[in-house]
Amino acid sequence: MSSTFGTVFKVTTFGESHCAGVGVVVDGCPSRLPLVEADIQRQLDRRRPGQSRLSTDRDEADSVTILSGTESGLTLGTPIALLVPNKDQRPTDYASMQQVPRPSHADYTYQIKYGIRAASGGGRSSARETIARVAAGAVAEKLLRERFGVEIVAWVGAVGDVDAPDVDVLTVNRAGVDRFDVRCPHAESAERMMAEIARVKAAKDSVGGVVACVCRNVPAGLGEPVFGKTEALLAQAMLSIPATKGFEIGSGFSGARMLGSRHNDPFVPKDGRLGTLTNRSGGVQGGITNGEPIVFRVAFKPPATIGRAQDTVDFVGTPVTLEARGRHDPCVVPRAVPIVESMAALVLADLALIQSMRQ
Repeated sequence: MSSTFGTVFKVTTFGESHCAGVGVVVDGCPSRLPLVEADIQRQLDRRRPGQSRLSTDRDEADSVTILSGTESGLTLGTPIALLVPNKDQRPTDYASMQQVPRPSHADYTYQIKYGIRAASGGGRSSARETIARVAAGAVAEKLLRERFGVEIVAWVGAVGDVDAPDVDVLTVNRAGVDRFDVRCPHAESAERMMAEIARVKAAKDSVGGVVACVCRNVPAGLGEPVFGKTEALLAQAMLSIPATKGFEIGSGFSGARMLGSRHNDPFVPKDGRLGTLTNRSGGVQGGITNGEPIVFRVAFKPPATIGRAQDTVDFVGTPVTLEARGRHDPCVVPRAVPIVESMAALVLADLALIQSMRQ
């Protein structure tokens, strides 16, 4: 199983959804970076379940403990181990489903690959695994912010058929994003999104959505062509998040319908450097950051666990009607916002450290 991500700033996650806890080991973080548990807890609080009526009812504080790698509030340059205990496990909720691969879950594929699986809550395929990503991402983000001035902000751009208008990627901030439980900074759209999620939840169904993200003040020159391009690593990182089904950067798929004369980003002088007049490239050209904001979007499918009965078959092919139990989000995108930010931070921290080794 591939549970390690990164080259220099390397993270290894561990834990299942209903085991004793979930955690991560961060290796390669530079020494003397100020780091305490509160720096990590802020993002975990934004990801945790039970934070609003839009999310799962699972009640977890998701309190992080730094087990190693720091002393007197400073990193030592040694591996940083972070642990978050599972407090509200209910493995018995899944007893009746152990012989039935849930539709659109990873039950069947894990069983086929390994000959065994964690039958409670999906194990490593559960979104609970993302706790470790967010914890590690908070470390990466602090490194990026303090050493390079990088800012990363994600927000919900769509829920189902409800689309928010484009936001100003130069000014959007987390305070504005977090004004609404749905984490959309556009008030009218946020109200419509929350109403849609409430409607779907009442119908015992689920709905997908889109998370947008901007990374500002990213130094030019990050990225490793040919196979370590910035957008390729971001795509890998985002599509490794549970429930993701699409990634686009800059103009994305709309760029395929444009002429080159309109799509090209002309260069202009900006604050003593070269910049671009437009940013249809999304901050990356030739796989290398160009100093403009990195802007991308991630598509999330509707959560696979729904409250409605579904006709399916068990592992031997016998038709059954599955009455799913367990607690789930009717829409994952509000809680996915800090996960997207964290995965972006892991990619950029790794690339920044790789580039600094050349200087």
